[in-house]
Amino acid sequence: MSEEPNEFEGVLPLGPSSGDEAVDRLMVDVDGYEGPLDVLLVLARTQKVDLRQISILALVEQYLAFITEARRLRLELAADYLVMAAWLAYLKSRLLLPVDEEEEPSAEEMAARLAAQLARLEAMREVAATLMARDRLGRDVFRRGQPEGIQVSRKTLYDVTLYELLKAYGEHSIRTRVTELKIPRVRVYSLEAALERLERLVGTAIDWTTLEHFLPEGLADPKLRRSAKASMFVAALEVAKQGRADIQQMEAYGPLYMRARREP
Repeated sequence: MSEEPNEFEGVLPLGPSSGDEAVDRLMVDVDGYEGPLDVLLVLARTQKVDLRQISILALVEQYLAFITEARRLRLELAADYLVMAAWLAYLKSRLLLPVDEEEEPSAEEMAARLAAQLARLEAMREVAATLMARDRLGRDVFRRGQPEGIQVSRKTLYDVTLYELLKAYGEHSIRTRVTELKIPRVRVYSLEAALERLERLVGTAIDWTTLEHFLPEGLADPKLRRSAKASMFVAALEVAKQGRADIQQMEAYGPLYMRARREP
C-alpha cells in the first residue's frame, strides 16, 4: 500500500510507550467518524504498512484503550463502538489463547476478515474521494438551456407622396362612413281612384276606346303617369271581370281597347 500524506499521519505510533498519549490524541480526531471501522482505519494508517499485513493484535489493544478512555470522558459514546470493542476483546482472547482446530472460524481467519474489512473501507473511501473530486452538475458544469424562439422585429416604412396619402385617406373614409338610406316617397295613382274613375266613365264608351283615353288629365310627371296607366289597367280588368265592359287587343304589345258591354 503506497504511503500518502494525510491528517491522521503520526497520530498513534505503535509501541509500548504510546499508551495514554495515544488515547488522548485519538480523542481529538474521533469526532465526525461514522462508525467503528473508521477508527480502525485511522489506526491502520498510522502503521504505514499494507492493510493485509496489519498487526491486528496491536490494533485491538489500542482500540480497547481508546474505548476505555472514551467511556470515561464521554458517556454518550455510540453503542456500535462498544459492540466493536466487545468483538475485538473476543478476537484478542482468541489470538492469545492456543489454537483450537475444532473452532470455526479461527482467530487468524477472524483477523484476516477484519483486515479485509479495513481494506474494503479504504477502497470505498478512495472511490468516494474520486467521485467527490469530479465535476458536479450545477456547480462545475451546467445543462444546456431550453431552446428559445427567435423574435422577429419588423419595422414598416411607407414611401408615398402626399397625393397618394390623401387619396388613400379619402377612400378609407368613404368605405367606413356610416350613411343613412333614405327612400324618397313617390306619388302614385291609387287603384281605388282608377277604379272609381273607370266605373264612372265606362258607360260613355259606346264604341271601342283606348284605355289611355280614360286617364286623368294633367299628368305631367312621367312617373305619376306610368303609375296611373298601371292602376287603370288593373281597374279595367276588374270592370271586365264584373261583366260591365269588354276589353280587346288587336296585336301583341298593341294598345288596349275598351267599351261598355252591350246588353243582348
